[in-house]
Amino acid sequence: MLVEPEPDAERLALDRALANAVRARLAAGPRQRPDAEAIAVRQTLAGEPAPASAFLRAVLGRIDAASGAPLVVWGAAAQTLAADRFGLTARAAADPEQGLAAVRDGARALMELTPSSAWWGRLLAEPALRVIAALPDDAHGLPRALMVQKAESGPTGDDRTFWATDSAAPVARIVDALAEAGLAASPLIAAGGLKLFMLAGYVQAEDGRLASAPGGLSGVIGAAPQF
Repeated sequence: MLVEPEPDAERLALDRALANAVRARLAAGPRQRPDAEAIAVRQTLAGEPAPASAFLRAVLGRIDAASGAPLVVWGAAAQTLAADRFGLTARAAADPEQGLAAVRDGARALMELTPSSAWWGRLLAEPALRVIAALPDDAHGLPRALMVQKAESGPTGDDRTFWATDSAAPVARIVDALAEAGLAASPLIAAGGLKLFMLAGYVQAEDGRLASAPGGLSGVIGAAPQF
């Protein structure tokens, strides 16, 4: 005979409270700036153990996907990272140009970093399009995809800045030149004759320390928080 399970009023009440909280947060809508969102996420995660933090990131990411700008992804790594953080809501772009075109139209795009494409170099010529996030976004690993949006993102208290250059100099020499200017840099990827570096902290595009940086075409293409 089938035996009906015992009712569990306590857990049911917790589940309903969670559902009500998610519904209320969705109704509140997105924050207006990426940096405000990052600061709020950091405050939400403060003091949480790793398992709870991972769960909260997934919930908050799906709320962000449901209430924020449309999300486009390009590249296999970006698709995996987007599914983990935002759920299966993103639209796939056929190529980087399609992803950037979506950003110009008001979407945001998470695009893979790969030696086969220097798509991020296009941002040097389009300062309205900025890197506002990088995944994975923990402080101990290297990003495999960058989020681009038509939005400015200010400092959040723990950031890394992305700087691109067409300099043909060896990576080590570029790092040394930036260090002499007072900037801590680490190489991220090279493609299509361009090199992409991460600068420690939040560095503004007009920062005077970059005035003599190597390269005829170079500049900051955005910044992203790390957690």
